[in-house]
Amino acid sequence: MTVAFKRLTEVDKADLVDLMNHPLVRRQMPLTSDNFTEEDAQNFVAGKERLWDEHGYGPWAFFVDDRFSGWGGLQPEGGDADLGLVLHPNYWGRGKAIYDEIMRQAFGEMGLSSVIVLLPPSRTRV
Repeated sequence: MTVAFKRLTEVDKADLVDLMNHPLVRRQMPLTSDNFTEEDAQNFVAGKERLWDEHGYGPWAFFVDDRFSGWGGLQPEGGDADLGLVLHPNYWGRGKAIYDEIMRQAFGEMGLSSVIVLLPPSRTRV
């Protein structure tokens, strides 16, 4: 298995829409309630790119074996770095490897001293 981190601008918007509308993914995202449209995807990516411009880091798109598998990474939140990890159910079980790489970058290359991780209430098997 090869994992690559790319910018969200490199993801086909239809793939992002499919991910964000998948019922099993939505169940893990309590703040998401409406249908996620292509326009939402465009605004979402633009917002995440602004984080990169303003803070020098932000979420990535994850590709497993050259296929878009989800998005996440670190983004600024109230003076801290907050971890997000949203994977398509086909890639559940690969999150630990992605998490390990994010943490390696956070505490290595980025020199962070802490990272915040908030789990949704639906995550009962952690």
